[in-house]
Amino acid sequence: MTIKPEISWGDFEKIDIRCGTIISVNDFEKARNPSYQLEIDFGDLGIKKSSAQITALYKKEELIGKQILAVVNFPKKQIANFFSECLVLGLYGEDKSDVTLLTPSLPTKNGMQVG
Repeated sequence: MTIKPEISWGDFEKIDIRCGTIISVNDFEKARNPSYQLEIDFGDLGIKKSSAQITALYKKEELIGKQILAVVNFPKKQIANFFSECLVLGLYGEDKSDVTLLTPSLPTKNGMQVG
């Protein structure tokens, strides 16, 4: 495993990572890889949609109400007929098919920023 190239503090400051709560989960049947369509409440930032390949480790019903971390300042990305508005963060498993979500260890206000 290798470390990616060094970045500056300014590069890191450009990434807007926020806490949000998943409020709805649907199967994403048109995605190439097994995925869910998520709606995530980011408090004052509003509700954003995301496509997430997290079906190997998570059932839809256990995701409702779960707080996650996501990058909220990427441009929208079209995946099939769906527009993803944020990137939910997770850790890849050995074979890259199982993703463990990054979550706050304590309940946090939606929209709080990592920094």
